[in-house]
Amino acid sequence: MADKRYAELTADGLWHNNPGLVQLLGLCPLLGVSSSTVNALGLGIATILVLVSSNVSVSLIRSAVTPAVRLPAFVMIIASVTTCIELLMQAYTYELFLILGIFIPLIVTNCAILGRADAFAAKNPLLPSAVDGFMMGLGFALVLLVLGMLRELVGQGTLFANMHLLLGPVAKGWTWVLFPDYKEVLFVILPPGAFLFMGLLIALKNLIDSHIKARQAAHEPAPAAAGSKRVRVTGTIN
Repeated sequence: MADKRYAELTADGLWHNNPGLVQLLGLCPLLGVSSSTVNALGLGIATILVLVSSNVSVSLIRSAVTPAVRLPAFVMIIASVTTCIELLMQAYTYELFLILGIFIPLIVTNCAILGRADAFAAKNPLLPSAVDGFMMGLGFALVLLVLGMLRELVGQGTLFANMHLLLGPVAKGWTWVLFPDYKEVLFVILPPGAFLFMGLLIALKNLIDSHIKARQAAHEPAPAAAGSKRVRVTGTIN
């Protein structure tokens, strides 16, 4: 039963209840930061850390917090964790921190984080809460990453540019120049491009879901015809 529950949490976070594609939460950083792969990956990792830490903290204190102060306490926890992540980024990825700017503190206002704290972590033990936070954060980060890669590829003709801002000198030569002499498509790099590609991703997910439902319906047995009845025969037929 436990394995089945964790499988459901994984499926919800990554696909069925994805914060970015289904719940449409956290769209401000999702659309504002995803102009490149490194920006998207940096914010995605920060969001995962905040979600896991806040879910674990809320689960630990869930029996000690009264309903009157529940939401303010959760917001304080999320703000404290976000501040710690912000300080770590200032210490180890300062240039990326400057690029992301206000979007790091804005993690506090991400409704997906407060929503998981209130709807799940406040009602469940430590381990399921940690798994839920990680999977929801991972689902959000994957949407960010795909969006960032698409916008960087179409907008600039490269992939993994400036990854050293997040991973250090070891990633300095990771840039893939897929299209030499590529002319930048400014529309894709700017926020309107984010709306366009986000809409395409949502449409693709809906298309896949429709295809899966159609296949499942095709494998289900056909319902009995209306009005038909089974005749029960007893005795001996000569």
